[in-house]
Amino acid sequence: MTPPVVPTGTYRLQLQPDFGFAEAADAVPYLAALGVSHLYLSPILRAVPGSTHGYDVVDHAQVSPELGGEAGFRVLAAEAQSHGLGIVVDIVPNHMAVPAPESLNRQFWSVLEHGRESPYAGWFDIDWDAGGGKVLLPVLGAPLDVAVADIRATDEGVRYFEHAFPLRAGTADMPLRAALDAQHYRLADWREGDLRGNYRRFFTITSLIGLRQEDEAVFAATHAVILRLVREGLIQGLRVDHPDGLADPRGYLRRLRAATSDETWIVVEKILTGGEHLPADWDCAGTTGYDVLRRVDGVFTDPEGAEELRALHHELTGASDPGFAPVARVGKLEVLESGLVAEVARLERVLEWIGVHEPDRGDALRELLASVPAYRPYVVPGEPAPAEAAALLGAALTEVPGRLAATARHIVDAALGHEGGSGGSGRSAGGEFAVRFAQVASAVAAKGVEDRAFYRWYVLSSLNEVGGEPDHVGLPLEAFHDYARELQATFPDTMTTLSTHDTKRSEDVRARLAVLAEMPAEWASVVRGWEKAAQRHRGEPGPDRYDSYLLWQTLVGAGPVSVERMQGYLLKAMREAGRSTSWTAPDRAYERAVADYVTAVLNDRELQSSVQEFVTRIGDAARTAALGAKLVQLAMPGVPDVYQGGEGVLRTLVDPDNRAPVDFEAGAARLAHLDAGGACRDLDDEKTLVTSAALRWRRRDPAAFGREGRYAAVHAHGPAAAHLLGMRRGFTVALATRLPLGLAAAGGWGETRLDLWKGTWTDLLTGRRIARDAPVAEVLARLPVALLEDGAH
Repeated sequence: MTPPVVPTGTYRLQLQPDFGFAEAADAVPYLAALGVSHLYLSPILRAVPGSTHGYDVVDHAQVSPELGGEAGFRVLAAEAQSHGLGIVVDIVPNHMAVPAPESLNRQFWSVLEHGRESPYAGWFDIDWDAGGGKVLLPVLGAPLDVAVADIRATDEGVRYFEHAFPLRAGTADMPLRAALDAQHYRLADWREGDLRGNYRRFFTITSLIGLRQEDEAVFAATHAVILRLVREGLIQGLRVDHPDGLADPRGYLRRLRAATSDETWIVVEKILTGGEHLPADWDCAGTTGYDVLRRVDGVFTDPEGAEELRALHHELTGASDPGFAPVARVGKLEVLESGLVAEVARLERVLEWIGVHEPDRGDALRELLASVPAYRPYVVPGEPAPAEAAALLGAALTEVPGRLAATARHIVDAALGHEGGSGGSGRSAGGEFAVRFAQVASAVAAKGVEDRAFYRWYVLSSLNEVGGEPDHVGLPLEAFHDYARELQATFPDTMTTLSTHDTKRSEDVRARLAVLAEMPAEWASVVRGWEKAAQRHRGEPGPDRYDSYLLWQTLVGAGPVSVERMQGYLLKAMREAGRSTSWTAPDRAYERAVADYVTAVLNDRELQSSVQEFVTRIGDAARTAALGAKLVQLAMPGVPDVYQGGEGVLRTLVDPDNRAPVDFEAGAARLAHLDAGGACRDLDDEKTLVTSAALRWRRRDPAAFGREGRYAAVHAHGPAAAHLLGMRRGFTVALATRLPLGLAAAGGWGETRLDLWKGTWTDLLTGRRIARDAPVAEVLARLPVALLEDGAH
C-alpha cells in the first residue's frame, strides 16, 4: 500500500537516544492501526551527543548514530512502507551546533583553525570585521586572564574542560597565552556572547550558529543526505524549522522544491500573528499549524469572561499595564538591550555604510524593532518591497516615539531594501540591512514576546502559545468558519496541530484552562482562597504574586503534577520572564524560596484536596472542550498532526517536560479494546476513539479533504444553536459542543435540532443511527462530539 502524496494525517515522534529508529519501528503497527498515513520525525541527522531534540545538528553528512544510523533509518522506513505509511522529516536549515568538544562540528573546527581561509568560512554567518578577523567564542566561565589557569595545550590543540580548540599552524610551540592570542578565534567569558558575539545565532543561543543557506554550496552540502533519502523514496515530506532566520525564505523554498519534486509535501514553521497570512509566493503546502491551534482553542474559549479574568489578573499580580501590548513591547526592548546587543550593533554598522549617521539611530532602531507587529518583513534585495512588508513597517513606524520618527523613517527605507553604500557580503549595504533587519526582527519577536512577555502575563495562560495574542480571549463561531473556509481555499494541505514539541502547554492543559473563561467569578473565588491558605508557606524573598498565580493555573491545567516537575517548570518560567531571576543572572535565593514554596504547597494535603476538588468540578466541561478541539482539528481543512501521546490525555508543559516517553503498548491495548467493541472507560479511551475514527475517515476518503474538497458550516436551529460547532467534509459531518458551562446554565440543548440534508446517518463514534433533523441532545447523548456519515454514499 503506497502512502498518499499529501498525508491524510501525521504522527509526531520525538526521537532521542532512548527512543531511536528501532523503537519507532516497533510503534509502526499501532500508528498504522490508529489511522495516520505518515510518521513525522524530529531531526534525524547527527546532533550533539545526548540531544533529546535533534535541532543541534553537528554533521549533515550522517544520519544520527545515536538514533540507529542510516541502516536503522532504512529499517524504520521499510517497516513504515510495509504498513502503508510514509515519512515526514524535520530539517534544520537555519543553524547548526557549536558543540563541546568543538571538533564534533568539523566545518566549524576548520573555521577555527584556518579562519577566513577555511573552505567552510562561507558556511557560517560570521561578522569577521566586528571580531577583528576572529571568531568570538564565549565559552569561558570567567574572563580569559582568570580562566587561563584551566586551559591547557595538548598535542591535538587546546582544552578547556569539555571544550576543545585547534591551534593554527606555527603556534603550537608558543607560550600558551601568546598562542591563544595568535588564533583565528578569541576565547571569552560566556557573558560576552550577547554583548560582542560576531556570528548570527539561533535567537540568543550561542551554541547554535547561523548557516548561510543563500550560498548554493552550503545548501547542497547541508541537504545532501536528506535529499538523497527523498529521491530514494524513503522520505515523502519535509518540515522546515525556523524559516524566518534565513536570509531569503522564499528563495530557500524554491531551491528546496527544485531539489525534491512537486510530490514532496513541504510545510514550514512560520509563525503567523494576528491576521497575518503566509506569503503567497512561498513554495510550500503551508505552516506547521500554530495559526490553526489558536483558532481552535479560541472557538472553545468564552470571550464573555475576558474582563473578569483581566480584573483578577490585575488584582492577583498587581500588573500595572492595561493590556498585553505594553508588556510585549517592554519585553522586546529588554531583549534588544541585553541578549541581542551584538545583533543591534551589527545593524548599526550597516546603517553607517548606508549613510544613516544620526546620533539617535541606535535608539530609533531598537524602538522600530520593538514595534514590528509580526515576526519579520520579507524583502528580497534587488526586488521592489512587497506591499505587505511596507504595511508592516509602516505600522511599526507609528509606534516609534515622535523624537525618533525622522531617523526611524530612514531606517524603514533601508529595511525595505533601498540601495546605498557597499556591504560586506556580496549584497549592497541596502540589501544587507534589509536582510539582517528581518532576521533580527524574528529573534526579537521570539525572545521578547514568546520567551519573555508570555511569562509575564497570565490573564489566561492557555492563550500564551506561539503566535498567540493573550489579550484576545475567545473566537466567535462564525469567525472560525470564515477562517476554515479561507484555509480550504488557500492552503488546504497545511498542517494543523493542537500540541507540538514547542507548545508551552499541551492540548488537554489548555482545555482545562479554557473552562475558566466560562466561570471567571468562581475561579476568582477559589484562587483567592488558595492564595490566602498558602500564605503560611510563603517565605522571603518569594514567590512574587506573578509566580504564585502561574502556579495555581498550572496546577489546575496540568495536575496532578509532582513537586519535581512543578519546580522545574517554574524555574524555567521565572528565568524566561527575567523579572525576579534570569538565565544570565540567576537569583539563587529567590529560586530556592520558590522551590520551597512549591514543595510546601504540593505537600499541603488540605490545599491540594481543594485544588483537586476544583479540577474534578470542571472535569466534564474540560472533557467537552478537549474532545471538541480534537475532533475539530482532525476534521477541519489541513493535514492533522497528532503529537506523540496526543491520541490520549496529554497534560504536559513546556520542553523538556513534553519530551517524556510515550507508552505505545498501552496505546495499542487501548485501541484494540475499542476496536473489539469495548466501551469507553475514561477520557483516554474517548480521545483515542475520536482520533482513530477521524484519522481512518480521512485516510478512507482523502478526496474530501484535498484541494478539490470543500468546507461547509453545519448549523443547528434552536435556543442553543451557538453551542454547536458543525462542519461538513465530503459526505460526513463533524459536530462538537462548545462552551458547555454556558450551555448547562441555559438549560441544555432543549429543542435545538440538526438540519442535515436527506440521508441515512450513522455516528462513526457510537454506531448509532441518526435522523437528519434529530434533536442535538439525542445526537450527543453519549459523547459531546459526533462524526456523522451519510450511509447513502
